[in-house]
Amino acid sequence: MAAVKLDGAARDAALAQLSQAGWSLVEGREAVTKRFVFADFTQAFAWMTRVALVAEKMNHHPEWFNVYKTVEVTLATHDVGGLSDLDVTLAEKMDLFAR
Repeated sequence: MAAVKLDGAARDAALAQLSQAGWSLVEGREAVTKRFVFADFTQAFAWMTRVALVAEKMNHHPEWFNVYKTVEVTLATHDVGGLSDLDVTLAEKMDLFAR
């Protein structure tokens, strides 16, 4: 999948959509972030495994940090130097899997 950088109105629309789901823009960086908190480590790890399988198929891998039941995620597309359609797609999958 080739990433398409989001600029202008497309970027604004994507950020508005993602912010409704709890994502926020990273200060000083063209990236979005969200903290996911699960009931326990097993649920957090299971979620990360599901996301990892999708990310691998997309060839688009998140930056994430896991401690016990919390996973902090940052999404950006380094190849395009900012946010892309791949970030939006992966964020939507993460939110879906976290329900």
